[in-house]
Amino acid sequence: MPTPFKSDFEVVRRNKVYEVVAKQIERLVQEKLKPGDKLPSERELAEMLQVSRSSIRDAIRSLELMGLVEPRQGAGTIVRERLAESTVNPFANALKRRQELVSELLDFRKMLEPPLAARAATHASSDEISEMEEILQRQEGKVSHGEAAVDEDAELHYSIALASGNSVVLKVLDILMDLLRDTRERSLQVPGRQQKSLAGHRRIIAAIKRRDAEAAKSAMRRHIEDIEEIVLDKF
Repeated sequence: MPTPFKSDFEVVRRNKVYEVVAKQIERLVQEKLKPGDKLPSERELAEMLQVSRSSIRDAIRSLELMGLVEPRQGAGTIVRERLAESTVNPFANALKRRQELVSELLDFRKMLEPPLAARAATHASSDEISEMEEILQRQEGKVSHGEAAVDEDAELHYSIALASGNSVVLKVLDILMDLLRDTRERSLQVPGRQQKSLAGHRRIIAAIKRRDAEAAKSAMRRHIEDIEEIVLDKF
């Protein structure tokens, strides 16, 4: 017996597979399913798309953050109810949901990254600290030439997470940065935003370099709060 929905998917053959998987599941939700319907299981999705179950989990998690689906104990992943107001003013509702999502993502960064910076201050090797300083120098070079250092900004945060010694948080941070990428790119065009970000990074790296965990934690939290103030002001 053929697996339901198999014809609705394409086999995924890309490096960052969870993004492509998420788009295909989103299309299925919007075109074929209705609120209350259950998604195929992780195993079925993995077989249909020929990807790992971890990629399926990452994709579903990103759709949860977007408010399209929700996990229910004992029932699997369910398509969420569409808000009635979305049919009246879809643009305003989408904007509201985006603002709420960005706010929650930044709030999650404040939960996640300050402890990682503190841990990096006690766990980072001399080579890892040198790598952070090299990334910081590249960011400084771009900012001095008026360029948007989006890649360096993300790379520095990844290097801090890597130095924390926990590989799981790298995957979490990768998804988080991807979800915020468009917002980060736009916010970096705000006058003074790049300089403020660079100053924050300098404080964080300086604290990590002198092995001051509390200062690193405080500097990271201040940095994210500065970003939050600028980003949310743009909505």
